[in-house]
Amino acid sequence: MRLTETAYAKINLALHVRARREDGYHELETLFSFVDIGDTLVARQSMQDSVLIHGEFGAELNDPFGNLVAQALNSLPRSQPLTIELEKNLPIAAGLGGGSADAAAVFRIIDSEYGLPDDWAVRAARLGADVPACVQSQTCIGRGTGTDLESIESDMAGWPVLLVNPRIPLATGPVFAAWDQVDRGPMPTGKVSQIALGGRNDLEKPAIETCPEIADVLTALRGTDPWLARMSGSGATCFAIYGEDSAIAEAASTLRQMHKHWWIAQGRLRP
Repeated sequence: MRLTETAYAKINLALHVRARREDGYHELETLFSFVDIGDTLVARQSMQDSVLIHGEFGAELNDPFGNLVAQALNSLPRSQPLTIELEKNLPIAAGLGGGSADAAAVFRIIDSEYGLPDDWAVRAARLGADVPACVQSQTCIGRGTGTDLESIESDMAGWPVLLVNPRIPLATGPVFAAWDQVDRGPMPTGKVSQIALGGRNDLEKPAIETCPEIADVLTALRGTDPWLARMSGSGATCFAIYGEDSAIAEAASTLRQMHKHWWIAQGRLRP
């Protein structure tokens, strides 16, 4: 047995924070989308569960038994121990759902070989609010804490997207804590493209206050004349979506020349 899964990068085309809940979480309305690039996981049967980590950002995951891949393995019943080899290509604490996407890829691996229990979504949500959406890795609307999912057909599948991170990890908690608690209204309705254009990311301002380099990334992306540029999740990764392949190629080349220390990756939006 050798199974390979991609942990697809998650972006929030829109993220509206509506209220802070008594349990410490926040009421959200978000439009999840996924890019066809990410971390790579390879699973093999073994004598005991283990996680092996390498890749550009692998050294930043210094606790192989405490990360979400190990936790996902421990959360699911199966008849055989597995070794998971994780190639960590996405930056850590970056607003791309990297850890959640890794855990979700484990769920897909287990499903393909052993099947998932009926309560898999509950198990996934215990690992993180983004994990259930990442298991599907398809465009959807998230409500509540992000775990109440609603399918939506995307009219943006295949559109080229550029991901840029200033290589500064940004923890989610402090960004949510810095939100000003002002409800700026619900997420728009309509097609995915209409929601994306008409929506916003309410965490952008508090994230920039915590990590000013995000503003530099957004300014640089907006200077390449994209269809849309916005921060993803709680940052610090930002994305730009383009109408043509030639436009994203030119933008990526320009940014790589001007900002050699930034992490820059190209992909396409999944359905």
